[in-house]
Amino acid sequence: MRALFVLVALAPVALAADPLVIGHRGLPTHAPEEARATFAACMELRVGIELDVRRTRDGQLVCVHDATVDRTTDGKGKVADLSLRELRQLDAGKKFGPEFAGERVPTLEEVFALLRERKSNVLVAVDLKEPDCEAEAVKLADKYGVLKQLVFIGITIEKRDVREKLLEASASAACAALCPAADKLGDAIADKTARWVYVRFVPTADEVKRVRAAGKRVFLVGPLVMGNEPANWAKGRAAGVDAILTDYPLECRASWREAKKP
Repeated sequence: MRALFVLVALAPVALAADPLVIGHRGLPTHAPEEARATFAACMELRVGIELDVRRTRDGQLVCVHDATVDRTTDGKGKVADLSLRELRQLDAGKKFGPEFAGERVPTLEEVFALLRERKSNVLVAVDLKEPDCEAEAVKLADKYGVLKQLVFIGITIEKRDVREKLLEASASAACAALCPAADKLGDAIADKTARWVYVRFVPTADEVKRVRAAGKRVFLVGPLVMGNEPANWAKGRAAGVDAILTDYPLECRASWREAKKP
């Protein structure tokens, strides 16, 4: 935990001209993914958060990427087969490192409450892993006053009916629509259910301008930027994308700071 606090103290803060840097599952190279510790650190560092939403056996929305708890906790089994009480008995930190022992799988509501408690305005990409939780996710976000800082991804990007359900829950719900290649950009721009275009290629500055002209924003994701990819991060920044999703958000931000040095 001490090492994480050092990172919080020393990490450079992005300048206004930079894209928003979104930590994939938090800060996965520095803390256990999707645990309170990593989310809290992101908020302190002004790093955006990507999190995954699944439903427990008793209907609670929790933040877990995998369909099972095997990889990230000391337990076994499907999230959908566990009650929230059973899930909370699992340790979600010690597999990452002994200093994180005792971390628990958070509920989506707890993450939203933490955003309000910390008065954090970081962008949060909510990856819905399963259908029929749209209205509840929006309701929870409204409860804590954080809906305006969310963008819904996951099954949202490919399923128009999910985007429509989110918008039925609130016209303020910001949805992303997938654009897997440059020749599909027109379709994503024309999609009236989406405010964000979710691109899995590094767009050109002209392509970003096309999206912006339609009143939308560009979210750069995928293998080209997920790893430690300073060259592609720089290309995305130069093109003017609005946000980049990566497993290395601190390194991404630091590479931009280094590039600005005379």
